[in-house]
Amino acid sequence: MSVGRFSLDSSYRRPNNGCVVIAGSPLRLFTLSEAGRHVVAAIERGDTPPQPHQRLTDRLLDAGALHPQLAAFGDRPEVGSLSPSLTIVVPAFNQLPTFRPTVCRTIVVDDASSCPLTAQPDEPAAALIELHRLAVNVGPGGARNAGLALVHTEFVAFIDTDVDIDETALAPLLAHFDDPRVALVAPRIRPAQAAGCLAAYERRHSPLDRGVEPGRIAPTTRVGFVPAAVIVCRTAAVRDIGGFDASLRFGEDVDLVWRLVAAGHRCRYEPSVVAGHQVRPTMGSWWRQRVGYGSSAAPLARRHPGALAPFRMSGWSAAGWASVAAGFPVAGMAIGAGTAVALARKLRSIPVTESLRLAGLGNLYAGRLVASAITRAWWPIAFALAVCSRRARRAVALAVLVPALIDWHQQRPDLHPARYVALRVLDDAAYGAGLWQGAWRQRSVAALLPSFEPWPPRRDATNP
Repeated sequence: MSVGRFSLDSSYRRPNNGCVVIAGSPLRLFTLSEAGRHVVAAIERGDTPPQPHQRLTDRLLDAGALHPQLAAFGDRPEVGSLSPSLTIVVPAFNQLPTFRPTVCRTIVVDDASSCPLTAQPDEPAAALIELHRLAVNVGPGGARNAGLALVHTEFVAFIDTDVDIDETALAPLLAHFDDPRVALVAPRIRPAQAAGCLAAYERRHSPLDRGVEPGRIAPTTRVGFVPAAVIVCRTAAVRDIGGFDASLRFGEDVDLVWRLVAAGHRCRYEPSVVAGHQVRPTMGSWWRQRVGYGSSAAPLARRHPGALAPFRMSGWSAAGWASVAAGFPVAGMAIGAGTAVALARKLRSIPVTESLRLAGLGNLYAGRLVASAITRAWWPIAFALAVCSRRARRAVALAVLVPALIDWHQQRPDLHPARYVALRVLDDAAYGAGLWQGAWRQRSVAALLPSFEPWPPRRDATNP
């Protein structure tokens, strides 16, 4: 791997410049050798780390503690090099792609549209577009697989029809493939500019937008998935795992990434490249989209056990918040204080203040996860309890209002707080409805069950 420099994840901390690093997603604790301290010190300064560093930096990369600096990957690919190395595949149903290629061969797979799609012969892009019509509708995963079978280049980009992007903007993403373990890179997906409440809400709360920070893509991490709205892949790697699962009408992109990770590949999220995505034009289509997303959770949970839990936290954090919800806040605070003391005793290699900070932030974050589960995955149960219990009504009201108002204050969307909260409620309700619908169809509650895990899970001794 030719990476020379790295950036630190926002979670990265090395208390007192010592031999312990706390970083990553999920958060992990690493113990450094003396040589390892010199490596991370150079990275912290923005310098190229001294050799040998491969073993250490690989461990930190795979934990999400470090990220490769895109500009450090050898020479940036020139736009002219895209054509011989990259093919674009677009699954299409009743709509031609929004973008028009200028460089790359583009295979548009017409997934049995009601009226056959035709390219405009007078358009400059027409010479680059190849239309392939399927006789039977197979869904987006199957359509992408049909296009993948026609690809002869080293890399393939899958782009949805409702995405606005100049394919030459994908050139920087190819630099990530200098790392032979990287099989997939995804840019940031931002809602296209549009008027109305839905567009304003999506600009701050789109499920397709994975945020401003780069990261590894893997289940149970900060960037647990990316949509296939735009992804660039190593063609051989996708073929080796059998392509997309065509039986999934939703979540096939999540499944692809997780199978690539399980096969030992790296998948990267690179937000310095941005693509625009059209927002659903009506409340009905927006609701159906969210229900569809939720319906994918149960089949994904069958394929990837443990990856779809509504929340994961220590049992002690869960007990503390359960006490608060049950009307015993003093007991909940006592449990929280006890976990802080226990963590400080467990992590003797770091300052007590750091242990207390970790425990406090961990308990606060756990509370937010519980609130999200109440309003999202478990809302049918929470609603039924709220009908019967005043205490449950208060807990549900707090779970709805507090996180939504905090988000509104932090993000300052172009929406009145009441409208923002209302759309958040509808968003969560739609996803939860789809989740329960999928669970019923699969006859499985795996996607509804929490996961209780201790922290730190184990101590990592990392030497270069």
